[in-house]
Amino acid sequence: MPNPAGKLDVTQHRQPASRPPPSPPPIQVALVEDQRDIREGLCLLINGTEGYHCTGSFRSMEEALPAIASRPPHIVLVDLGLPGMSGIEGIRRLKESERDLVLLVLSVYDNDERIFEALCAGASGYLLKKTPPARLLESLKEALAGGAPMSPEVARRVVSLFREFRPPETADYHLTPHELRLLKLLVEGCSYKTAGAELGVTVKTVSFHLQKIYEKLQVHSKSEAVAKALRARLVR
Repeated sequence: MPNPAGKLDVTQHRQPASRPPPSPPPIQVALVEDQRDIREGLCLLINGTEGYHCTGSFRSMEEALPAIASRPPHIVLVDLGLPGMSGIEGIRRLKESERDLVLLVLSVYDNDERIFEALCAGASGYLLKKTPPARLLESLKEALAGGAPMSPEVARRVVSLFREFRPPETADYHLTPHELRLLKLLVEGCSYKTAGAELGVTVKTVSFHLQKIYEKLQVHSKSEAVAKALRARLVR
């Protein structure tokens, strides 16, 4: 309808300005690295890249464990050769307390034993420290999406380990269904306490059955039992 000045009022026909979609929250990353220059360099890389944020950098697992427990990030980059508690033991403890936490190894070590122990402890991937920055950032996203990023040298070793440790089809350790269920819980990262709660038994009963499992598998520790269960495909 014309206005008093004889001009058409077009304000009612204007479309509201579209707003850009909100940016996704940044990926929260914690670092456990004892070498100061590497630790500070990683922190600068992460905080200097859009879509990433370093929630904390720690020189030891003793420092990292309580801080990560109180404020869990999305993913943790873990060195293995740390002072005090090893990175492998730290990965195991973090997985027991935060089962959904994604852990990614960043190490100079590329020997079979370290790789196998780290993956059995709960690491989702294994990168060498010479990994280019762009590939490192991409690997963080890949691990969070459910992938298992590995440096090419590490991937080749994992394939070699798989072939070497493949058991004969007739391998049978005569484990009972109850023992297999307990072993599966350990492989999934459960502690004695959480495994006992899942099975409806006491920690003492869990310990008793574990001794039987150790005898049948001819191993001497929880980590050895988990490693053998994975190599022999005793659990799925």
